[in-house]
Amino acid sequence: MSEDAEKIKRLVAFKKKLEKKVEDLESELKELQTMLEAVNSILLEKGFKRAEIPKAPAEVEALPPKEEAPVEKAPPIEYESVTPLKAANGEILANLYMSGDSLRVVPAEGKNFNVNTPPFTPFLVERVFAKMQEKDNELSRVGQLTPDKVFSYNIVREGDVIREIVVQNVDQDRLRELKSSIRWTLEKMYEKMKAQG
Repeated sequence: MSEDAEKIKRLVAFKKKLEKKVEDLESELKELQTMLEAVNSILLEKGFKRAEIPKAPAEVEALPPKEEAPVEKAPPIEYESVTPLKAANGEILANLYMSGDSLRVVPAEGKNFNVNTPPFTPFLVERVFAKMQEKDNELSRVGQLTPDKVFSYNIVREGDVIREIVVQNVDQDRLRELKSSIRWTLEKMYEKMKAQG
């Protein structure tokens, strides 16, 4: 009986040790995630300044409307400017059309970006789009923003392939962050697509 009691005592001590280790590791993981978020923010801020591309409004009229988009929304918007989003090697990944507080991102010809390819959902959708929407929903809830001015986004897909990304209620402060975040995301997705052959 005393032998069993001794075993239980040792198991309890071991359990406490394991719990402490798990606690330490969770704490370390939280710290690492915080550091990673800080690094990502700095990269987004600093890393994309060189990628700013001059606007070329003349190209807008030459582009026909996308017919394969399965969702037909309001009458077509006249876009004020179009900005090609390019990879580091100069290859065009997508075109970004801007009109007032709306922007539309259309992947370049032959670029079939899949919604399941990281970092599309974990970074662009969850960390950038959803966070902006949450912030505006909160401002709307407390009466600082009218509901029709809340940031919103729509990913138009054909199966898992992204046909376009439509973003509404984009202010000037967010435009730069959105441009760099979208360009960075598409470039990382393109690199993965090329690596897979």
